[in-house]
Amino acid sequence: MASAKTVIIRFQPHNREIQVPAGENLLRAAVEAGVYIQASCGGEAFCGKCRVKVERGKTESPRSPKLSEEEYRQGFRLACQTRVLEDTEVLIPVESHLDRRIIARTRERVTAGRRVSHQELESLVLGWCFSPALRKFYAEIEPPSLKDNRSDLSRLLLGLKKTQGMEGISVDFCLLRKLPFVLRQSGWKVTATVVQTRMESQLGEYQLRGSRRPKLISLEEGDTTREHYSIVLDIGTTTVWAQLLDLNDRKTLAEDSDYNPQIQFGDDVITRIVYSQKPGGLKKLQETLIGTINGMIRELIARSGVNPARVSHMTAAGNTVMTHLLLGLDPKYIRESPYTPVANYIPPVRAVDLGLEVGEHVHLYTFPSVASYVGGDIVSGVLGSGIYQRKPLTLYIDIGTNGEIVIGNSDWMVTAACSAGPAFEGGGIKHGMRATTGALEDFRIDPVSFEPMLLTIGMVKPKGICGSGLINMIAEFLEAGVITPKGKFNTDLPTRRIRPGPDGNEYVLAYAGETATGSDLVITEVDIDNLMRAKAAMYAGYVTLLQSVGLSISNLEQVVIAGAFGSFIDVERAITIGLLPEVPLDRFLFIGNGSLLGARLISFCNEMLDDGERVCRMMTNVELSETPAFMDNYMAALFLPHTNGAEFPGVSARLAGKK
Repeated sequence: MASAKTVIIRFQPHNREIQVPAGENLLRAAVEAGVYIQASCGGEAFCGKCRVKVERGKTESPRSPKLSEEEYRQGFRLACQTRVLEDTEVLIPVESHLDRRIIARTRERVTAGRRVSHQELESLVLGWCFSPALRKFYAEIEPPSLKDNRSDLSRLLLGLKKTQGMEGISVDFCLLRKLPFVLRQSGWKVTATVVQTRMESQLGEYQLRGSRRPKLISLEEGDTTREHYSIVLDIGTTTVWAQLLDLNDRKTLAEDSDYNPQIQFGDDVITRIVYSQKPGGLKKLQETLIGTINGMIRELIARSGVNPARVSHMTAAGNTVMTHLLLGLDPKYIRESPYTPVANYIPPVRAVDLGLEVGEHVHLYTFPSVASYVGGDIVSGVLGSGIYQRKPLTLYIDIGTNGEIVIGNSDWMVTAACSAGPAFEGGGIKHGMRATTGALEDFRIDPVSFEPMLLTIGMVKPKGICGSGLINMIAEFLEAGVITPKGKFNTDLPTRRIRPGPDGNEYVLAYAGETATGSDLVITEVDIDNLMRAKAAMYAGYVTLLQSVGLSISNLEQVVIAGAFGSFIDVERAITIGLLPEVPLDRFLFIGNGSLLGARLISFCNEMLDDGERVCRMMTNVELSETPAFMDNYMAALFLPHTNGAEFPGVSARLAGKK
C-alpha cells in the first residue's frame, strides 16, 4: 500500500518548517509547529484573527466574509479554513503574530495604588513558615548478611528510623522496583525523599489538619540532600507561567512563561469546552498544553543548570476548566446547567502519567476549585494575598475573559465569575489584539485639536489595540468629550479623524502610512460598545456580590487586583470608565500573578496546603446568571461611567466641570 502523501509547510518570518499529511488544516499545522497565530474562535471562522498570506504553494480555502476580494486575490486566507495540498510557504502578518517575549514584561510606571514588590509578596500571608512538604534525608544502611537477611525495604526503614527518628513511613510501590539496585550500587549510602501525605478515611475523603503521615517516594545514590527542587505552574487561559524553586534555600532559581497553546482552539474556556467535544478534541487540548509545559521545564532546567532528576514536586493552579484540560478530565458538564465539574478536590496525580517530563516519583498537586468557573487560580490568589486572615472587607479581582471576583475577609467570603467576554484580550474589537509588540497600550489626545498621541508595546509602529490600551483610550475620549457617556462619537467636533465607517462612526488612530499593517487603524462605536459590555459585567458582579451580603461599594476597605492584565491597568482611567469602583486610590493593591504566588507558598510551606483547602471551603459561590439582580446591575452599568452618578461622584463631578 502506498504511503499517504506529505507536504512541507514553511512559516515566515519564523523560517520554521513542518511536514504534515496533504490536506492538513493550516491552523492545526501551525499548532504542531509551535507557531503562534491569533485565533479567537477555535477555528469557527467568525473572528477573522488568523489571517495569513500564502506566498507559494497550492491550498484550498473558501473566501471568508472577513477577507475582501482583493485580499483573497493577493493570497490572504484564514488559517482555520485553509487546507494545504502541496509544499507551501506562508507569511504570518504582523497583526496575526504573537510574541511570547512580551508576556514577561513588567510595568515600571505606577499611576495609583500600591504595587507589592517580589520581596514583600510572601509576607502578605501571616504566620507561615518555611517547611516544605517534601524533605530529603541521608542515611547509611547496614548491608545484609547471612545472620541478618531482612528485606531491603525493612532494612531501609530501620535505617531511617535510627538516623532520622522517622516512624510509620509508607512506601510508594514504584520505588520497590529500583530499591535493591540503588542500595547496592550506592554502597548502602542513600538519600530518601519523603513527602507528608494525607491519610484517607474509608470513605476516601481527606481528613483534616494533623492527619499526615510520611511516605517514601524516591531513593537516590549518595548524599543529594542539597539538590532538592520543585516546579510550580500557573495554567492561565491565555498564558502559562512556571518557576523552579530550591526547597532548601527558599529561592526561585528560574522563571519562564509562554502562551497557552490552546488559544489556537479558542480564546475563552467556553470555546475550548466546545472544542473538547469534537472527536479527539480533549486529547488534543491536553497534549498541546503538556507539550508547552515540557518545553518550559526544559527551559527552567537549562537556565538554572540543575539536575532534572532532583525535581521532586509539582504544583499547578488554574481555573476549573484549565485544570480539567490539564488532567485530561472531560469539562462537558461545566458548560451545561447546573454547571458541575468532574471534581473540585483532585488527589495528587503522578506527573509522568500526564506526559510531563519529570521523574516517575513526582506527583502533581492541583489547587481545589470552588465551582465551575471559580477555580484553583482564585483559591491560590486568595491564599497568597492573605485576605482570608484579615478583618478589612476586601474585593479581590482577576480581570479577564472570565472575570473572577471574591469579596470577604477572615470571617467569610463570597465569590462569582462573570463572563466579561474577550474585549480585555482584544477580542470583539475590530483592530483588537493581545498585549504583544506593536499593540497600542497608552493613549493621549489633544483637547483642542483632538489629535492622538500613541504609545505601543516595543515602541514600534502600531498594529492593533490591546485591552489596557482600550481602557486608556475610552477614558481619554470621555474626558475630552470625543464620546458621550453612551459611547457615541461627537461628530460635531472640528476633526477629520471622526468619520463614518462600515461599522458606524469611527476614530482614526493612525493612517495607513503610519501603521505596521499598512491599513488605517481605527476604533469604532461597536468596539466601544463591546468594552462597555465587558466593564459592565465586571462592575455588576462586584455590586451583586456585595448586595447578596447586604453591603455596598462604600463598605470596601481594600481592593486587590491580581493577574497579568491587572498589572497594566491604569486605576484612575479604569475608574473613569466604570470598570473599577470609585474608592480612595490608596485602597488599591496590585499583587501581580496571585495564582503563581499561592502555588509557590504551597511548595515552601506544608501547612499552606491546609490553608488553601480552608480558603476553598470558606468561599460561597454565587451563580450570577441565576441571580435576577445581576441583570439589573448590568443594565445600569452600560454607561460611562454609570447611569447612577452617585456611584462615581468624583468622575461625575470632573466630567460635569468640563461641559
